[in-house]
Amino acid sequence: MNMSTKKVVFIVGPTAIGKTALSIKLAQHFNTEIISCDSRQFYKELFIGAAPPNENELEKIKHHFIHNLSVTNNYNAGKFEVDALLTIDELHQKHDVLIAIGGSGLYVDAICKGFDKLPKISSKTREKINSDYNKLGVKWLQKEVQKLDSRFYKSCDRNNPQRLLRALEVYKETGK
Repeated sequence: MNMSTKKVVFIVGPTAIGKTALSIKLAQHFNTEIISCDSRQFYKELFIGAAPPNENELEKIKHHFIHNLSVTNNYNAGKFEVDALLTIDELHQKHDVLIAIGGSGLYVDAICKGFDKLPKISSKTREKINSDYNKLGVKWLQKEVQKLDSRFYKSCDRNNPQRLLRALEVYKETGK
């Protein structure tokens, strides 16, 4: 198989701008399937605010990653990266072009850019850091990360506590 002939076309943007209708037209044109990159459409229980394809739209074209999980599942962008890339490889066995659609930039990036392979963080480390953060706030978190890795701190989104928490977890777990 010549992988240079294989393509994934991405349709991205905010909710309710017509991405689904366009993706279905393109999928019909290319006789292919659709991969959802929307972090809320995975969940069977979420309809309001997620704008998943309706039954008629789902019948027209095969969709992947739509209502395939329960909100009780522990799922994240890293797991999606693995699952989506495997699905793309499988679908490229029978389709030259695939359509990927979504409004979740992180999940699109999971496919396009991939993520750094980070170490597994122990629950003890995670709980301690989250407890300290909940007691001491984002200013404490910023100071800790800056003190431990000023280079990373200068380049990161310092107003994103999740990124700072993750950086601190990695440092506490690995010393790096």
